[in-house]
Amino acid sequence: MISPDPDAVPTPTRRLVYGHAQLHDCLAFADADTAAEEAAEIEAIAAARTWGEARRLDTRHIGNPVRDGDEDDEARSPSDDAAFDLNDVPSVREGDWPPMVTARALELLPSDLLARYAGAANTVFNGPYAEIPVAREAELVAELRARQLEVTRDDHLINLLDGRGFSPLA
Repeated sequence: MISPDPDAVPTPTRRLVYGHAQLHDCLAFADADTAAEEAAEIEAIAAARTWGEARRLDTRHIGNPVRDGDEDDEARSPSDDAAFDLNDVPSVREGDWPPMVTARALELLPSDLLARYAGAANTVFNGPYAEIPVAREAELVAELRARQLEVTRDDHLINLLDGRGFSPLA
């Protein structure tokens, strides 16, 4: 009889959250270990009342478009006490921030499942994303679970990650 190695480090289960991404009307996936924190960072930036408050927000998981060189010309950048509207930030207005949640599946899902379940899609400005039909949800989720991935559906979280609620594209 073979005994388990007492010093072996167990392989952590990969955890994914997924949902119906309204902007592209398809399924999207995110890393469940960081998705809630990313969404909280997005919401904190969107809720800032002044440009200074938005600039001072530190983020761990998602870039802060106000701090990370998004302003075209520092001389034209609003003062710290000016009222802040996230839709005035160029990368938000242009649909570049937050990054498309539907593109994450390209990195997170096994390539053979992407080939089987996702259509190749591309946006003019933001590049490729996985267009996974909502109608294929049950099959894809079953295959992911069969591969020992923990998969949980949360439409609200997926759409927060995609900027729904504040994006001019939403």
